[in-house]
Amino acid sequence: MAAVTSRTQADSVPDNLDDLVLHMADVGVRRGGTDLLQGVNWRVELDERWVILGSNGAGKTTLLRLAGAELHPTTGTVHVLGERLGRVNVFELRTRVGFATAATGNRLPQDEKVLDVVVSAGYAVLGRGREEYDRLDTGRAADLLKAMGIAGLADRTFGTLSEGERKRTLIARALMTDPELLLLDEPAAGLDLGGREDLVARLTDLALDPDAPATVLVTHHVEEIPPGFTHLLLLSHGGVVAQGLIDEVLTGENLSAAFGQSLELERSGDRFFARRSH
Repeated sequence: MAAVTSRTQADSVPDNLDDLVLHMADVGVRRGGTDLLQGVNWRVELDERWVILGSNGAGKTTLLRLAGAELHPTTGTVHVLGERLGRVNVFELRTRVGFATAATGNRLPQDEKVLDVVVSAGYAVLGRGREEYDRLDTGRAADLLKAMGIAGLADRTFGTLSEGERKRTLIARALMTDPELLLLDEPAAGLDLGGREDLVARLTDLALDPDAPATVLVTHHVEEIPPGFTHLLLLSHGGVVAQGLIDEVLTGENLSAAFGQSLELERSGDRFFARRSH
């Protein structure tokens, strides 16, 4: 089933990268004889909120790791915040990117207080050591916890949190450094219905905030797409099926091409729902 890409992606690097948060040209990632990504062309501008959608194994997390300067491409070029991977100190570059992923949560000390989990991001450390934080630091961390609806958990230890509470803590941590780019890897995964809907509402508020950073969210469920997200990239088997404005790209035809089966898409207000065609 044919898919439609609503915006042509230039393979060459544009002359001016100032308005681009991400630029990928003919990108491929190969590991152990397997192509995890191939022929990816993608650009993200300053005021855009992107969703990367695809099935398990489609290459979503690999693409997000490239965007977070955690991985280098095997082929092609990747520019993150105007800097080309392979020609920049990635450790400095990563301080400009907020990355919320379950892997980070697994590496955090489980006995760390929630407030310290968030505030320690300002020092790019996993776990509070001997660093001294001033009131501006702790105040910002407290405000971010409040924005995520978990202000009352500040003195709880990270290991005692529910899955939903952990996810919201990690998003607050990712925002602590006031990043220029925010990457969210399956933030609603493992949440129950109530937890998912609460998180979607808070991500909607974030997406609609004009001062929020450019954001990329990975998911494999259309039901988890928060209103306010503007663009969609559909992946399948490491390649791009379609990309562009959500209203143009998110169709039953494109979903069917990405997931390899006949799917119907329904919309209710600003939310989407998908099911298999009869």
